[in-house]
Amino acid sequence: MSRTSPAPYLIAKDEEGRFRITIRSTRYNSQNYPITVSTLQPETFATATAARAHAKQEFGAQAGQFASK
Repeated sequence: MSRTSPAPYLIAKDEEGRFRITIRSTRYNSQNYPITVSTLQPETFATATAARAHAKQEFGAQAGQFASK
């Protein structure tokens, strides 16, 4: 497993073809190993751009903090 922490916002397409945002928070254990907790948000979006705009507005996300799947 990698010791780098993932991007805090993941935008992924679900089974129905809608996009959803997953917020990931990272903390480090006593050996400085990252432990990531992921929280899937209930909102769905028609496009990844709409999901990204929502994350910027609601969660204060900035460019470079997004990953897609």
